This record gives sequence, C-alpha cells and structure tokens, in this order.
Amino acid sequence: MEKLLLIDGLSILNRAFYALPLMTTKEGIYTNAVYGFIKTMLSLIETEKPDFLGVAFDVNRNTFRTNIASYYKETRKDSPAEFKSQIKLLKDVLDIMNIYRIEKEGFEADDLIGTISKKITSENIQIVITSGDKDLLQLATDRVQIQIPKTKNKATIIETYFEQDVINTYGVTPTEFIDVKGLMGDPSDNIKGVPSVGEKTATKLISEYKSIEELYENIDNMKKSKLKESLILYKDQAIESKLLATIDCNVDIKVDIENFKYDLAPTKQIEQLFTRLQFNSLLDKFSVKHLDPAKIYEIVHPMELSQMLIDQYECEISYEILYNLFELKVSIQNQNFAITFNLDNELDKMELSKFLINDDYMKIVYDSKKMRHELKAIDLKLGENVFDEFLAEYLTGEQENLRQTLEDFHMSKLFYDVEQPLAKVLFDMEVEGIKINLSELKQYGQKIMKFIEEEEKQVYEMVGEKFNINSPKQLGEVLFEKMNIPPVKKNKTGYSTSVDILEKLKPSYPVVERILKYRQYAKLNNTYVIGLEKVLTKDHKIHSTFTQTVTTTGRLSSTEPNLQNIPIRTELGHEIRKFFIPRSEDYIFLDADYSQIELRVLAGLSKDETLINAFKNNQDIHTLTASQVFNIPIEEVTPEHRYKAKAVNFGIVYGIGAFSLSEDIHVSVQEAQQYIDNYFKTYPKVKIYLDNLIQSATEKGYSTTVLNRRREILELRSPNFTTREFGKRIAMNTPIQGTSADIIKIAMIRVHKKFKENNFKSKLILTVHDELLIDTFIPEKDKVKEILKYEMENALDIGVELKVEIKEGKNWYDAK
Repeated sequence: MEKLLLIDGLSILNRAFYALPLMTTKEGIYTNAVYGFIKTMLSLIETEKPDFLGVAFDVNRNTFRTNIASYYKETRKDSPAEFKSQIKLLKDVLDIMNIYRIEKEGFEADDLIGTISKKITSENIQIVITSGDKDLLQLATDRVQIQIPKTKNKATIIETYFEQDVINTYGVTPTEFIDVKGLMGDPSDNIKGVPSVGEKTATKLISEYKSIEELYENIDNMKKSKLKESLILYKDQAIESKLLATIDCNVDIKVDIENFKYDLAPTKQIEQLFTRLQFNSLLDKFSVKHLDPAKIYEIVHPMELSQMLIDQYECEISYEILYNLFELKVSIQNQNFAITFNLDNELDKMELSKFLINDDYMKIVYDSKKMRHELKAIDLKLGENVFDEFLAEYLTGEQENLRQTLEDFHMSKLFYDVEQPLAKVLFDMEVEGIKINLSELKQYGQKIMKFIEEEEKQVYEMVGEKFNINSPKQLGEVLFEKMNIPPVKKNKTGYSTSVDILEKLKPSYPVVERILKYRQYAKLNNTYVIGLEKVLTKDHKIHSTFTQTVTTTGRLSSTEPNLQNIPIRTELGHEIRKFFIPRSEDYIFLDADYSQIELRVLAGLSKDETLINAFKNNQDIHTLTASQVFNIPIEEVTPEHRYKAKAVNFGIVYGIGAFSLSEDIHVSVQEAQQYIDNYFKTYPKVKIYLDNLIQSATEKGYSTTVLNRRREILELRSPNFTTREFGKRIAMNTPIQGTSADIIKIAMIRVHKKFKENNFKSKLILTVHDELLIDTFIPEKDKVKEILKYEMENALDIGVELKVEIKEGKNWYDAK
C-alpha cells in the first residue's frame, strides 16, 4: 500500500521555534524554526518512507469559525516577530524543494488535511498526519494514522494513533472526541465549552450518550445536579463549541494525488538556499557535490568501528535515532562510513557506548548538549573530548574553517575553556532540575485567582458592562469609545492598549489602574502557576532548558520555563521563589550573588581611579555617585538621591540617554542630562572609555569582551540617525555585559568541577544573570560556601576585586 504524509505546517514550525534556540544568518534572517521543521520533515520521511508528501498551512486567523464566533482564538497571544518572519521563509524553502503546499483562505490547515484525507482514503493509500494539535485525532481511522510529537526528558517522541488507539487512550471514538471537546472546551482556541465540565466528566457523558445532540435529547432523564443545571444553561454554547471543534472535511479544493509526489534529490537551488540560510548540517545531504560517488558512505559492521579508529586523533560524526536503530555516520580523513547499531542488541550497544565515551580521539559534533540528552534517553553517554560546531558557529558567525577562525578571532580560550565545558555543565543542570512545592503553588494560584476575580468585578462595575478584558479590541472600544478616554495611539487593528500606553493613563483613570492590576495577576497565574504546573515532572521537578546561543552578549537564557524573568519588583511576584525548594529535608539552598558586577567590570575596564577606589574602600557606590551628581555631602544623601544615582549608574552601563533617564526617574530631560554630565565629571575615564568603545566599534564593525566574544554592530553604519544612536548604546554595553556574562560562566564551570572532584551530593541547579543557586547537602554547606566564594571571586582578573554575597534558606525566596 502506498503512503501519503501530511504535515500541519504552522503546528510543527511553532514547535520547532520553541524547541531550538534563536538562530540568525549573517544577514540577520531568523532561521531556527525553519531549520527545525526541515529536520523534522526529513526524519519523518526517513522513518515513514512516504510515496507522497504535502504540507498544509493556515492563511490567517480569519476563518469560517471566526465568522461563527468572533471570540474564537481571540485570547491567543500574537506570535513573536522572530517566528512570523519564518512562515514565509518556510513556504519559500518548501517551494524550492518542490514539496506540495496546501492553503485556502477562510480555512485552517486542519480542514485542508481533513478534506484531503477524506478524498484520498477512497484510494488504496495509507495516510499519516503529523501535527502537534490533538484536534486531528478526530480524523483517525484504520488507514489514517495521527502522529503527535511530544517532548519527554528533553528528547522528542512520537505518539501514534489509529482509530483503535484513540479509543484505548481516551475512551471514545475519534468522532466522539469532537463531542468531548465541545463539552470541555479548549482554552488554547478560546472554545468555551460548558463551565465546570472537564475532560473526565465530558468523556464519561459522551461514552454514555455518544454525542452532544443525544445528550441533550436525554437531558430530562438526568438526575438533578449542578452539572445538569450547567449543561442546560450552556446548551447553545456547547453546540457552538462542537461546531468550532469540528474539522471541515468538505472544503472546496481539488485533490490530485499526483501533486503530492516529491523528489529530494540535491539541486543547485537547494544547495544555494541552504548555504545562504547556513543550514550546514543539511548541506551534506543536499549539496550537489555530494552526488559524486566518491562521497557515498561505505557501510561497515559495528564491530569494525574500533579498528577503524586506531591511531586516529579525530573523527566527524552525525547520527539519527530511529526507534531501536542508531544510524551513525563517521568521517575519518575524507573517508565516510555508515554504521547501524541495533540498540536491542547488547554487543551493538556496548560497541557504540565504547565509541561515544572514548576520549582518545576528538569527536566533531553539532550541538553536544542536545546530543547528550538524546543519548541519555537511550542510556548512552558522550565523552568530554568533543568539538561542538554549533557553539563554534555561534561564536564566530562563520560556517567553515571553524578552528582556524577561532584562532584568527582570538576566541580559542573562550571556546575551549568557557563555551564548550559550559555545555556539559548546563546539561547536568537540566537533568538535575529544581523541585517545586506543588501544594503551596496551588494555594498561591487560588489566592491569585481571587485577586483576578476581584479586579475583574471592579472593572466591570466601573465600566458598567461585562466584556473580555483579555481582548485588546474589546478593551480599546470600552476605554476609548464607551468611556471616552482620549486614545494615546491607534494602530491598524484598533486602539493600542499596551502596558506603556496604559501606564501613561493610569494616574488619571482609576479603571486603567484596575486593568493593569488584573493583567499583572493574570500573567502571574498563566505564566507561573499554570506554566510551572505544565512542565512539572512526576518527581515534582522542573527541568528548564538553558541556552547559550541566543543572546548576542553571551548571557544565558532559559525556556520551559523561563527562569530568568521571574518577577522581583512586586512582593506577590517575588513570592513565586518560595515554591522552589531543595530536593529533600537534608538539603538547603545557597544563593551566591555577584555584587554590582557590571559596575565593577566598568571600573576595571575604564581604569577610572575614583570608581576603582570606591570599590576598594567598600563605599556604597550609589551613595557616592549621588553625592557627586547632586553636589551634596555624603551624609546629606537621601534615599531619593540614592535611587536616582542608582538609575544613573546602571543606566550608563546600558548607554542611557537623557530622555530615557528622565522617563525612568521622573525628572525633566534637562535635569537628566545634567545628572549624566555630572556623572562623567565624577568619573572622567568612564566617559573616555565609552567614547573609545564607540569609535572602535564604528571602525571595526564589531565590539568585543575581555575574552574576545564578538558582536557585530551593523547599526553603527546605518544612514538612519536613531539606528546609529542605538548602535552606539550597543557598543557601550556589549563589552561590559558580555564580560560579566563570561565571568559567571567561568565561575559555573569551576564550581561544577570542584563539586565533581569532591564527589559532592550538592548540585549547581540554576543561574539567573549574576547569581548561582546550589541545592546543598547540609553536611557539605561550609565547604560549598568556601568553593563558591573562592571560584566566583577569582573567575577572571578585571583589575577590580569581585565580591560575592552568599545567603541560605529552605526555599529560593528565603535564600535571596
């Protein structure tokens, strides 16, 4: 039987976007989602070996469903610009690869896939549908299989469903699955369903009545209960929800199976495109030069591998894990070999393990951290002697001659001593994870929900009607039309209700203050209460992904969840740290935080004596700056003076201008400029240093850190004045923030190494900007403190002493 593979384009693209760190080409084109999509598609082709292939896309959010219910998908956040730009790029890539695309105005990809499935199943063809959307389960039959990619232990697994699998898993048929969703609703699509009816109740009802229509036919026979009252009250909503959840399998599109034929043979156009997009790992497959028979991989037996590597000092490897097979490709001195290991065969697996952990030769790999996770999922490990091309590309911005480029850019120390060993540290942190106090998190969530409901109630009373506060369109109409509040900004889709706009209106309009509070509480609930619960594992831990290849300054970022942005400015937000706890009663948190690291780096790099001496003498730097900027004795400095001086100190590091400073500390632009001028009079060498940074970056086109981390600053050569000014701020900030980032990375590597050498049970589990969090075995506490203080304060000599403050507590809140 022939096979057709249908892929839900935006669903898989979106999954790839959040799974991979942001990647950009030299031209500044974002590519991570497209790269991930193509890799996923190729893996599916390798596994499924389809005869036909198609990718379906939504055109936009305006579909027949929004005509039925304007609220449909209304609560979905707008996709990031970095993602949006990749939608057209993916379509262009698929067109050049000659892969059939399907889209139609007014319909979603689900509808197109459903229609194709219905029309094609009349022929002798099996259909495989791949999507991250469970809605497609309603299409499952004995010849239509639904594949849903899921992330488990940092590795991707594929859940597969024929009709019987849906019944076994969910207790209802694929057709009945629609009715279940109609009753329970779907928050991700803003499908309302029946309030208080969850998946369990909905499944039970549909298992008994088989459909929503049949349920309402027999509603009078149900015993009196709150459930019955709710079902009766929300009957129309339930029926409408089912309609919204139903995939339209009768879209007016022509379906010709011949259009779905594909050929992945390398072409010059694909090679040129992938070269431009810097998809280097894909060029091996799609470069026309690899059509040369001399480049074909020689298939060898697993037991021959160790013999081949005798007297070799390095080899380049790539791999695919396909169910129980490990497909390994090894290149040794221009010879290419392919070895297939059966993971169910003990001898095969032992030989593979021996190869992977052997550090006698360097293994050239792509993304060693990801590889370690994928190997861990099949009980294998990667040794330490690797060359990670992914990290080298990130540092250099180049794709070829990476080792030579690292030397030419004076980045060898940064690569070999910092970024590469850090990848292993981050892997260990991700595996270890952080424990969450789930019961307290739930209690906090209940408290937040009360605040949300109270603010919602107050807003409705002040406005005089109920509306969807989460809808920017409805909110804009209520504020600026019904209440006649003067609009600050209007865009193509209506009135702007962004935070900065509402903040300007807040002092004059109490309702706006309530709306901002509502948003604050809703964000805490969605991002941290619901968000943390979603990513909790069975052991009540979260395993965030730490990424070292996203930021241009070298700072780390984290996702699922993002632990870098946990709020600290409000007590309610700060409370979230209480739910992060040590693994057991025998452990305690130690939090080690650098004191004013960026200001110390600024002092060291600028060599300003006044600033250096202030740190040497342990003076309060903000009080000293306040004294100088405001021309008052130190003893007369008030908290208000110090607050403003602190804003100046940290603002200078980020190249702040008078206008931005005036906005931050609520003074006139003239006053703000005077503060900046007085600052540079106090610390004259800082001014000279920052000016030199701008000049150097303008001449070279890039700025560097102490360890020669490089950041291109194309903005400095822009004809646009505003863009050039932004470029100057980047030039001033990058060496300071980037060097600070390098310092914390070095400290992490050294602390991690010391823990390993001492066989400590204590673990480094988190880094947030300038702090390290250690899950500390109490008997090791004093020794851990010693290691933290020494390794962090001696990570890098910058000409100014680094200071670390260490606190302890039974949760992250108490330790901070």
